[in-house]
Amino acid sequence: MPSERDLHFVDDHGVEIVYDVHRADTPRGVVQLLHGVGEHAGRYGALIDALVGAGFTVYADDHRGHGRTGMRQHGDAAKLGRLGVGGHRAAVAACAQLTRIIRDANPGLPLILLGHSWGSFLAQILLNLDPAAYDAVILSGSGLRTPTSLNFLPLNARWKGPDATGVEWLSTDAAVGRAFLDDPLATDVPIQKLFGVVEGARIYGLPRRGLRAAAGHDVPVLLMVGSDDPVAGPLSVHRLARAYRDRAGLEDITTLVYPGARHEIFNEVQQAQVRADLLAWLDRRFPA
Repeated sequence: MPSERDLHFVDDHGVEIVYDVHRADTPRGVVQLLHGVGEHAGRYGALIDALVGAGFTVYADDHRGHGRTGMRQHGDAAKLGRLGVGGHRAAVAACAQLTRIIRDANPGLPLILLGHSWGSFLAQILLNLDPAAYDAVILSGSGLRTPTSLNFLPLNARWKGPDATGVEWLSTDAAVGRAFLDDPLATDVPIQKLFGVVEGARIYGLPRRGLRAAAGHDVPVLLMVGSDDPVAGPLSVHRLARAYRDRAGLEDITTLVYPGARHEIFNEVQQAQVRADLLAWLDRRFPA
């Protein structure tokens, strides 16, 4: 079925949130895709195509201040990434609003929350706020949301040099970094400058205690990370897995670490394997 692009809803502060719907012919589930800081949903084409081909309808928005939403909001590409009125809480609330739209439009279908990087932090927050809304969660480039388990600066320190572009931390594929820098809807301004200290700190938090009981069922969680991811990395992801088991009471936790991969595993040289692993995980929990 054809995709529905450039749809929008209006959030509680009057900001138009732009999103796309990519429909599977005979859907067995729905994926809500949450992108990272400084980027937009348009960077996930290969992943979206794989999910739709496997029978999952995908809803993907450009978050507050980002991509098409950010251009409508600010009217200036130099301001992309800035969240605007309401700050981080408004960004979370807009994602929750889209969840409700998805639920209303797809009754009876399981809803899987898939977040990358900042999107994975948003996903963790959304799961804490409304555990019963989601049937599974997939987190990429994520980690335990504490100051000692996340690293926001300097992300490119390992790859700095006279010929460095500053975005080598994204992927071992240099073309990915070049495409990001050339993307008119992306920005490489650091998160601290975009969000500020107060709003940036709203990212921090731990999995909700008793989350499984609040959801009324076990929520399967898939954690996917590159071994060379400078944002958090495997150690932080293992801490997150432990917190989901011990604090939240979840049981179905899977952690996959990709050797040599950096932050954007869906844009890495082994991206085909990453997508295959994700689809296999979904197949076991939501069979066609």
